[in-house]
Amino acid sequence: MRIDQAIVDRSGRVLIARGAPLDDYLIDSLMKMGIMGVYIREGEEDPKEEEPKVPEAVQKTIEKEKKPDPAKVKLSESVKKRVSEGIQYLYSNTDSEDFTDTTNHITEDLMRAIDDNQAIAVDISTLKISDEYTFKHSVDVATMAMIVAKKYGLSDKEVYDIGISGLLHDVGKSKIPNEVLNKAGKLTDEEFALMKKHSVLGYGILKGKDEITEPISLGVLQHHEKLNGKGYPMGAAKNQIHLFAKILTVADIYDALVTERVYKKAFSQRDALEMIMSMTEELDIDVMRSFMDSVILYPVDCIVELSNGEKAKVVANKPGNILRPTVVGLKSGKVYNLADDLGCASIVIK
Repeated sequence: MRIDQAIVDRSGRVLIARGAPLDDYLIDSLMKMGIMGVYIREGEEDPKEEEPKVPEAVQKTIEKEKKPDPAKVKLSESVKKRVSEGIQYLYSNTDSEDFTDTTNHITEDLMRAIDDNQAIAVDISTLKISDEYTFKHSVDVATMAMIVAKKYGLSDKEVYDIGISGLLHDVGKSKIPNEVLNKAGKLTDEEFALMKKHSVLGYGILKGKDEITEPISLGVLQHHEKLNGKGYPMGAAKNQIHLFAKILTVADIYDALVTERVYKKAFSQRDALEMIMSMTEELDIDVMRSFMDSVILYPVDCIVELSNGEKAKVVANKPGNILRPTVVGLKSGKVYNLADDLGCASIVIK
């Protein structure tokens, strides 16, 4: 079943988007919010079209050209639930004696999910941890940052630490008044200035806590800094920004762009990636490249529509060309190497 209404909090913030599938985790979350009944969509459960029948000759071409995607990180429902509850606890209990232990337990869950699957990529179309924005965003950013850090070549310890930094990058928002944090309309200049203090507040929360290293704290402090010096809170530039912060910035921007809020519509995943690729003055180019090599937009075996009107199946993704995989036309059997074939230069995925 899919929910046919948006679930919002008292300030109008969308907690669960209309159309979300009602799995056990989501139903449990609704009940904890005191919501015992919701409207559901009638008719077809999944709005996706059925996969068209493929001629045998075309199927042979598909199998011949297919190259499996790299291993992707996967989180079980129990891990999702445990991680979400842990994040909510951390953001509500920043002075708790077991703050660091709880953070480590959550990070260990994420690290285990990466190691168990030998994951070196993340399917951004399915990345969804919880439906509470702050907590979903924190875990999404942490998961992407860990995969990007691994692709970048950081050690296992550094991958683990950047996971902690990602989970806690917005912890300073717990010190921002709710009327500002959850305001549905546009913030005033004074409110925006207050909101921009969350990274400094987060750094203050982590300072002095056991096992919270300086790189972890700097990731939290600097995740809104930009290479051109136009970020905040300090206007740091280039080498003044820690690598953890450079990685977190890319993951943070992407996840914020594709998330719908009361005050803005979500960008499509494709548009968000194109926007990130255009931010060469603000984002580290090597980090950006690692990000693009770590995320999968069109997983192998998914069906796409090409700008020439033909439907096609994705058979291979090429690192560095996330928007232009190799596909096979379902009727023609033609192989479109969108990344390398100049004859396909005018063809895009719609």
